[in-house]
Amino acid sequence: MELTIILLMILIVVAVGAIKLNGDSLAFPFKKRSNLFTPVERSFLELLESAVGSQYRIICRVKLSDIVSLRQGTDKKVGRNSMLRASSRHLDFVLCDKQDMSPVVAVDLVHQQGKEGYKSQRDWFVSSSLDAARIPHLRIKVKSGYSAQEIRECIDAKLAPMRYKEPKKPLVQGTQKDDKATLGRPITA
Repeated sequence: MELTIILLMILIVVAVGAIKLNGDSLAFPFKKRSNLFTPVERSFLELLESAVGSQYRIICRVKLSDIVSLRQGTDKKVGRNSMLRASSRHLDFVLCDKQDMSPVVAVDLVHQQGKEGYKSQRDWFVSSSLDAARIPHLRIKVKSGYSAQEIRECIDAKLAPMRYKEPKKPLVQGTQKDDKATLGRPITA
């Protein structure tokens, strides 16, 4: 009986020691990647940089949750679920305003290779989230032969509706602050 207890204790000590020795080496089983981007992504990034020039700052591989936020008054459960879903979605490139780093356009590459392809089907959650946040979503099919001018025109075409929806400031500002004071029935003396 005593021998069984001693053997069991020795077995437990050996098992704990083996776990500790193996656990340290497996805690961080990583190695350096040979490249950050695929060749297609890298060549498109260079094309995108030449297309936008110094007008925008390009951020790569951005979580959807990094560029959208919840509206005030959103139900906590709905908000938590939406942000959880948004944090699992990624955009390939985001063009940001150079002054305040606000997102201007989200760009996704669409590959048609393989059975499923890469983002070949439009993700309704991503598209709807970006529409609600008023961030244009540009999906560009991967192919060789794009020119910087074509990419620039595509971005400008996507931004055109957003530019026209914003109200323009009048050329001459009025001097009256309260328009309601001038409206109404004239007073006779």
